[in-house]
Amino acid sequence: MKKVALYIHIPFCKQKCLYCDFPSLAGKEDCMVDYAAALAKEIYSIKNKKIKTIFIGGGTPTYLSLAGWKIIKKSIDTLNICDDLEFTVEGNPGTFTKEILNFLKEMGVNRLSIGLQAWQDSLLKELGRIHTIEDFKQSFEMARELGFDNINVDLMFGLPSQTINQWTETLDNITKLNPEHLSCYSLIVEEGTEFYKRFEKGTLNLPDEEIDRTMYAKTIEVLRKKGYIQYEISNFSKRNKKCRHNLVYWELDEYIGCGAASHSYSDGFRYRNEENIEKYIEKMNNDNTAIVEKMKNSFKDNMEEFMFMGLRKTKGVNKSEFKKRFDKNMDDVYYDVINKYTSTGFMIESPDNIFLTYEGIEVSNVIMAEFLL
Repeated sequence: MKKVALYIHIPFCKQKCLYCDFPSLAGKEDCMVDYAAALAKEIYSIKNKKIKTIFIGGGTPTYLSLAGWKIIKKSIDTLNICDDLEFTVEGNPGTFTKEILNFLKEMGVNRLSIGLQAWQDSLLKELGRIHTIEDFKQSFEMARELGFDNINVDLMFGLPSQTINQWTETLDNITKLNPEHLSCYSLIVEEGTEFYKRFEKGTLNLPDEEIDRTMYAKTIEVLRKKGYIQYEISNFSKRNKKCRHNLVYWELDEYIGCGAASHSYSDGFRYRNEENIEKYIEKMNNDNTAIVEKMKNSFKDNMEEFMFMGLRKTKGVNKSEFKKRFDKNMDDVYYDVINKYTSTGFMIESPDNIFLTYEGIEVSNVIMAEFLL
């Protein structure tokens, strides 16, 4: 039986953050139970697959009502899961309760991902976050007390008005709590967000590129000293605590997405679900499916994605895995681009792998674009 990862989308939020372009909505609490029932229907439909990781993301999954969670749990209980299942749920401070956390524990969740973003209340307010630093500390401690021993914390740098000292303070304080995993992303101002409107008006006070680069360098330096291993451009973990679910995406393995706006990659096809919550519920109730787009990935698509997703990992892309998947030597397809970047110090080629240097990571978007055929 084929092993796959499962992503489950919970689109509800207490309040939409000003930088967020994810498919999430505030003010839709009255849809929660109907949505959970439609979602459960989709989860029940998963057959002949063994689930190796589950990631419930959002939105803010911990904002979902307990009644909604109970419906979803029943469907998850029917899945054929691996013994070493990694089961992650995302949540934001201000939405954690003992009741919800105990329920997640009972459900088999063994990894939490907590959105903090910054250690300063002034920056959290500027981001449109619903919580304070104190809320985060209480949520983190509550999770530890209830036995969660694998916790990721999401952080962001390059924020409006953020200084290098504030970012260093964030890293210093979060590492004192010793989470097993940290995801550290540079802010990207996405179209359609409140931040984008301010950016267009010229009222978004972003740090310049040099400060952003310094913050990234500081991230690597501080986290290395604190015992974290960088295994992907933006992700750092303690030993044996990498996020196995995210590695599925970076290694172009198969995954199933359930819920509004979720994506799947299975048997060489990409699928996309209906994004609108009400329409998703309607489609699941009437048609037993919410897929609105299905596309066969071409041989070329797979090769390109395998390369530019794989180059996000610090160990890079494995040559023998490339040969196994595509029946071609990597050099026969990509010799020119590999030679270009190894000769300029942006990439290293070992007997087994090709991977980006620190300088290469800084311009990774440019380099990865050259792996498009």
